[in-house]
Amino acid sequence: MNEAVTTNKAQLPAAAAKPKRRAWERFKANRLAFVSLWIMAVLIVLALFAPVIALHDPAEQDLMSRLKPPSAAHWFGTDDLGRDLFSRVLYGARVSLSVAIFSVILNLLIGITVGSLAGYYGGKVDSFLMRIVDILLSFPTFFVLITVVTVLKPSLFNIIVVFVTFGWMSKARLLRGQILSVKNREFVDAARTIGMSDFRIIFVHILPNAIAPIIVSATLQMGSMILTESSLSFLGLGIQPPTASWGNLLQSAQSLTILSNAPWYPFIPGFMIFLTIMCFNFIGDGLRSAFDSK
Repeated sequence: MNEAVTTNKAQLPAAAAKPKRRAWERFKANRLAFVSLWIMAVLIVLALFAPVIALHDPAEQDLMSRLKPPSAAHWFGTDDLGRDLFSRVLYGARVSLSVAIFSVILNLLIGITVGSLAGYYGGKVDSFLMRIVDILLSFPTFFVLITVVTVLKPSLFNIIVVFVTFGWMSKARLLRGQILSVKNREFVDAARTIGMSDFRIIFVHILPNAIAPIIVSATLQMGSMILTESSLSFLGLGIQPPTASWGNLLQSAQSLTILSNAPWYPFIPGFMIFLTIMCFNFIGDGLRSAFDSK
């Protein structure tokens, strides 16, 4: 009898690991998603170690080396002020990826909290929280972003604050719907019967069974955040020079002289934006397939 109980206990972790293993196998089967994951991992490592990898100081100007083409000395060439473009792209990756990652993490924390409370408790709590969501969703987010960063000093902190303020609502609404479909299942009723706290029921039993669509949504939102930050910086309302971001690199390369005489200059940051957004989209598509047991 004891041996049977021991065997069953030993089999539980293996059984619990099987869905995760199957999800990982489904994700790897999506070649575009798997390759995109590796590309994003490489980009994040390059951004983290930019001070070590960068060949030159990204702010160092050399007017005698303006708009030099790619070479052994300057892998991506130089910009209109003679600064090394490879170094500025690396440091720009730190800014653009930081905006996306930190904004989405904070959006997830707020959205999960609000969506969990609204979906689990329902009634007046649900109505109150969802009306807040409806009000915030009614704002034209991009125009609010432009207004805020125009009134306030454009900075990385202010951009993240606005992204977080107007970016969590879709997560809350999506999670609320997921929790409404899960909270009346038998395992939740069993947890209530044995006296578990609401906090433990929500975050230990319900949330793991409802979180998959939120993760997919968050992954897709990262690409959107990078595109929005790049758009603001391109308009001169985002990250301000001499701090490099992919958006303001494009902004400084928009003259006809640069476009005709140094086409690599706008192409490189534009390609980095395109590549990163495409990778996040492919990863999100892969996660959607991985979490879909059907």
